[in-house]
Order: sequence, then C-alpha cells, then structure tokens
Amino acid sequence: MKFYDCATAPSPRLVRMFIAEKGLSAAIETVEVNLGEQEQMGETFRAINPFCTVPVLETDDGQRFFTSQGCWRYLEETHPDPVLLGRDAGEKAAVADWVWRAEQEGFLAVGEGLRNAAKRLADRALTGPHNYAQIPDLAERGRLRVTHFFELLDATLADRAHLAGDAFSAADIMAFVTVEFAGWLKLALPDDATHARRWYDTVKARPSAAV
Repeated sequence: MKFYDCATAPSPRLVRMFIAEKGLSAAIETVEVNLGEQEQMGETFRAINPFCTVPVLETDDGQRFFTSQGCWRYLEETHPDPVLLGRDAGEKAAVADWVWRAEQEGFLAVGEGLRNAAKRLADRALTGPHNYAQIPDLAERGRLRVTHFFELLDATLADRAHLAGDAFSAADIMAFVTVEFAGWLKLALPDDATHARRWYDTVKARPSAAV
C-alpha cells in the first residue's frame, strides 16, 4: 500500500494515527505531498486524486481512497485487529455517530474558522480543485462552533473513558485531532473542562498521537 500524506496537515493525520494504531506504519509506503507549495493542485497529483486533497490511500491492486473515513474502512476490513470502528452493532453505530459529530461540529468548524480568515488562504476558503472566496462571518461562526464542541466533549466524557464507550476508537482519533487542529485558531480546551482534559491527556499519551 501507499499513503499520500502531508506531515503538517490535520486531515491526513487522521489516517496516520489510524495506521499507527493498526501497527502498519512500517508496512505502508508514505509519499509526502507539499501542500505549502500547492503540489496537490498540479497535474501530477491531480492524476492521482482529482479532488486535490490528502489523504490518499492506494492499495496494492491500484484502488484509491480519498477521505479519512474511506481509508479507515479499508484498513479496518483488511486489518481488523485492533478494532477501531466498533466491535458489535451498537458500538459500530456509536463510533459512526461520534465520528460524524466530531467531524461536523468540531473538525469542519475549525476549518471554517481558519480558511475564512487566513490571508494566505484568500480564495481558498474550501479545499479541493475549485477556488471559493472567504466569508469573514463564517470565520467567527467557526470559532464559536469550536467552543460549543469543546463543551459537548466535556459533558459527554463525564461518564465514560472514550467517546463511543469504554474502548478507544476512530471517534477518539477524530476528536483528538480536532482539538489539536483548534490550536491553529489559538483555541484550547478550557481549564474547567476536566473530563475532556482527562480524556485528551489519555489519548495524547498513546504512541499513535506522536505521528
């Protein structure tokens, strides 16, 4: 397999952590894509991924998956141990629920706050092959949404070790990367978010968090 990555970007980190948790880091070839130099917009990379984004996971038989969740699903199906997408029907549904919630209300909110404000991203308010103008009001809304997501994290983790129950899962990966991504907006878990901070420290201590 081959993994198209960017070491500084949050989206491929979602897959990088998943790969590390599966113990596959040494088995999968990594190709670094220089987003700072807009390599993803060039014809060579467009031939690999017409959506002009990372991550991309390329299988040995030439299939390619262009989203974190597509990459996750392929890796879970081909390397089921350890389980990261749920052990039974209820847990699988809980993981899917929390992956969606963390992505929609957290990860994408950070992106909204960042991409609609950063001068270097003028006309690049959304990732992908097309240019979109920034909307400053969305930057403010994104920041507000992130603070609400932090509140939700803390309330949810008051009675559980991990987001989808008692086991570490992809839901924790999505939320953890979101919390660290929020640092780009100079937003962090509040000091009084004791449950979320306990969870964050636990995930941060995992070897996969260092990738």
